[in-house]
Amino acid sequence: MFEFKDQGFENYIKRAAEYEAVSVEQLKTGIDSGEIVVVANKLRQEQITRPLAIGTGMSVKVNANLGTSADYNDFEEELVKMQTAIDFGADSIMDLSTGGDLNGIRAEILKRSTVAVGSVPIYNAAVTAIDEKGKSLLKMTATEMIDAVVKHVTDGIDYITVHSGITKSSLAALEKSNRQMGIVSRGGSIIAKWMKYNNKENPFHSEFDEILKISKEYNCTLSLGDGFRPGGIADATDRGQIAELIALGELVERSRDAGVQAMVEGPGHVPLHQVIQNMEIMKSVTKKAPFYILGPLVTDISPGYDHIAGAIGGALAGMHGADFLCYLTPAEHLALPDVDDVREGVIASKIAAHAADLARGSKRAMAKDIAMSEAKKNFEWDKVQELSLNPAKSKQYRDRRPPVEDEEKCTMCGKLCAMGEEDELKEMYK
Repeated sequence: MFEFKDQGFENYIKRAAEYEAVSVEQLKTGIDSGEIVVVANKLRQEQITRPLAIGTGMSVKVNANLGTSADYNDFEEELVKMQTAIDFGADSIMDLSTGGDLNGIRAEILKRSTVAVGSVPIYNAAVTAIDEKGKSLLKMTATEMIDAVVKHVTDGIDYITVHSGITKSSLAALEKSNRQMGIVSRGGSIIAKWMKYNNKENPFHSEFDEILKISKEYNCTLSLGDGFRPGGIADATDRGQIAELIALGELVERSRDAGVQAMVEGPGHVPLHQVIQNMEIMKSVTKKAPFYILGPLVTDISPGYDHIAGAIGGALAGMHGADFLCYLTPAEHLALPDVDDVREGVIASKIAAHAADLARGSKRAMAKDIAMSEAKKNFEWDKVQELSLNPAKSKQYRDRRPPVEDEEKCTMCGKLCAMGEEDELKEMYK
């Protein structure tokens, strides 16, 4: 049972209810059942201006990943990327930095972000082991791994990815799956290699009670990571993926019993005909926990356009139960994304989320489409641009080839515009 004792969180829930146009009681009931998470570390509840509620009855949300790498650690660029993602509608951002001053980067992002911030503590633990302590990440201690979790939570991170479903049992199931791509999750790979090298259980699983304790103290939401997500279409829905999901379902129950909010991360690369099946399995195994998915990408042949492949999968997944879409950018699988990639990735995922909201019967989503249709019908081009996900791009196309004969129309149809006045059409066709 979740304990509603924090007045700051009570106020945050009220703001989230207003943002979602639902009642406070609906949110509280969803939090208590575990079907909804309302994400905000107790240190950042007032700072978040776009409250984040994820799960049953909520609008589908979008996350944007950012962060430095060992090759490119321009922190200032990451801050621009963060603001770009927020400006174009991202509901949260995740700091996945693996290069430069990780603690300093995280602190600055937490200071500046007006949306919820997530992170993956195992990255911090691994980079610290290699860069600061000069040892192999395989020789990290369990204490160092848990300490990274504590550090992120106490810094104010709103939700953390912990790959706690990787166990000796689920790892054995994965190894019997004969995957083409193997483990593609960075965090999943680090933990699996550590377990095999040390012949020990995953500390994020064996010490899960410690993670629950610190998460509850700071109201940090757990994002139970999919370390065995399929990285290629051929690997989708295999024994390894399902074995980890079963383990995550058990951890969801433990989180609920401890009064800690938890959501579950999902695939990965999944062919279109398996997307609905994946959503149904996940919701069944985890008893309707909020589902946070990467894509899913519905094909492997889209490098440079993976944001489109992910949006196709995301729209279908959102229609059938996914609650939170992690964006993909055109740079996915190729390079660290730049600012333009971030913008395009957010917009693609926002389209997918909005399409899913329409399919889920959202009146707010339908109102936006009706307003756009009305503006188009009345040739209110300024309003069309204003209502667009990217007003500047909409205006750019309109201005690039402006109408010559009739300023009200566009240059696609001109005189043959189907939306012309009845008298106009009679004159044209007499």
